[in-house]
Amino acid sequence: MNDIQLPESSAFSVHASIEAQLPALRRFAQRLTRSACDREDLIQETVMRALRSSHQFRPDTRLRSWLFTIMRNTFNTEYRRRCREVVGLDEGFVERTGVAAPQEWAVRRSELRSALGRIPPGSRRTLLLVAMGVSYIDTARLCACEIGTVKSRVNRARKMLEEEIGRPGAL
Repeated sequence: MNDIQLPESSAFSVHASIEAQLPALRRFAQRLTRSACDREDLIQETVMRALRSSHQFRPDTRLRSWLFTIMRNTFNTEYRRRCREVVGLDEGFVERTGVAAPQEWAVRRSELRSALGRIPPGSRRTLLLVAMGVSYIDTARLCACEIGTVKSRVNRARKMLEEEIGRPGAL
């Protein structure tokens, strides 16, 4: 066979043996990629990974099989990475378009604060407690009133806010 199997006491180093396998790596890369440029990149990355991991190579295994496994795994990793890439857009385009203008949120926050200030204190407190996630039962205990009163205060406060802000259904 054309495969080199290194005996444990051989004077050949893994580095020198990898060079002898370059023609076989080129043939295998040709099966995986169509582009000559991609093929050369794949071979180069395979050799780099093999040299970096040469200390992990066991002399009782076949070098060609080890290199082919590295090449196949490198190809699969690169293929998965390319599938995740957005084609046709420059880098960062998606991030730039998905960001809302910060001044718009500042205006909305300011409108909400002033509208909350115009709501009666009892209704404002009840609404804020419920909005923070406090249950109706606990809110009723904190406000010293019945659950039905809490629900009606929250409802009235929401309607007041909607009227103040001018966006019905926004809350």
